[in-house]
Amino acid sequence: MSKFLIIGLGNIGDEYEHTRHNIGFDIADSLADKLNVYFSSDKLAFLAEAKYKGRMLYIIKPTTYMNLSGKAVLYWKNNLNIPFQNILVLVDEIAFPLGQFKIHPKGNDGGHNGLKSIQECLQTNEYPRLRFGIGKDYPKGKQVEYVLGKWKDEEWKIIQKTIPVCVDAILCFAFEGIQNAMNKYNNKKAGT
Repeated sequence: MSKFLIIGLGNIGDEYEHTRHNIGFDIADSLADKLNVYFSSDKLAFLAEAKYKGRMLYIIKPTTYMNLSGKAVLYWKNNLNIPFQNILVLVDEIAFPLGQFKIHPKGNDGGHNGLKSIQECLQTNEYPRLRFGIGKDYPKGKQVEYVLGKWKDEEWKIIQKTIPVCVDAILCFAFEGIQNAMNKYNNKKAGT
């Protein structure tokens, strides 16, 4: 049975819940809901396990805080013996408009501390990621406040429509492969 490691990036703690930087956690939660599985506290992460169409999905939300995400990813990759191509990191992306997302087979960290940590720990940037657009509607010098801020009501409505599309894209990645997931979902907008 093929195994996949799906990693939602975010920070633990109530003050970070439903912030822009925690969109990876929100997508991971929605994936677990769709698969009817629950997270439990485990080593360096909250872990949920699901069988899906002959695949085994391990969904984690690292408890290391964003800047040390790589520790959790490396531990679970090695512990479960999962190849790089079967890893999918769910991450916020300020370079994309709100609600746009893309799956990439590899890439640089783009200045994202979570991806930087993963790249350092895995010693490669050749692992798939789903980059979720959070926009960049912030004044100069206020990026940290923006990414750690909560969604505005009108933004949250867009997020709630887009997350289920991301979940479908993740399942497509696990069942049909990254190329099919990219072809089907990389230019898809919520509701289309």
